[in-house]
Amino acid sequence: MTVEAALAAGRRRISVILLKEGAHEEKLEELLAAAARRNVAVKRVAGAELDALAHGRSHGGVVAMCVPLKPVEERELLSTLDGLTTPPLLLLLDGTEDERNLGFTMRSAEALGATAVLVKKHVLDYDETELTRASSGAFERLPLVRIDRETELLRELRRRGFALVACVAGAKRSAWELDLRGPVALCVGGEKRGLSGAVREECTVFARIPMESAVTSLSMSHAAAILLAEAARQRRAAPKEPPAP
Repeated sequence: MTVEAALAAGRRRISVILLKEGAHEEKLEELLAAAARRNVAVKRVAGAELDALAHGRSHGGVVAMCVPLKPVEERELLSTLDGLTTPPLLLLLDGTEDERNLGFTMRSAEALGATAVLVKKHVLDYDETELTRASSGAFERLPLVRIDRETELLRELRRRGFALVACVAGAKRSAWELDLRGPVALCVGGEKRGLSGAVREECTVFARIPMESAVTSLSMSHAAAILLAEAARQRRAAPKEPPAP
């Protein structure tokens, strides 16, 4: 559950965890143990109180009162990249406006080995509860990086040897033809506008996801998951090498 993920990650301060009165504590042993390790208070409250605090009644009888999770800044990302011993895999989302879609995408990104997810600064005005719930805890662990100046960051990544891959429907090359074993930033646009001109200008490789029917596009979360899965497949199947120019 997401509360347990927040406790394990330790990236935010949790003041108290509220449990629904009558909840079966034997099913919450791991959560209670994690709260004890973090010295977080646990309080039993009526179900109606949880319903009022949570978004709907799908809280599972557990609500954490905590501070918002601070987004990762560009400088923190670059510092993280400096300390890696394996080729980084970044996912840049250009145009996402729905926190649930972003959460689903983060869930796939973490599962498939992404180093971080990058979004433009203005996108971060989201409903954090919906995002963390949709991500199934990935939001607590995987860095979500705020980009203030995407052009400058992409140029810096290119200087560091990254292949900047733009996923666009009309590209001549298939994503299956790419070498994704080295440092890579996969750039995926939203359903409404796709990749912005500024991001396209900085990308070094353009590729499409092959379609077997009349469908011409996929949702952002599905496109990102397919590209990440291909990168993960290549990295597990062969030694790591720099991407081909």
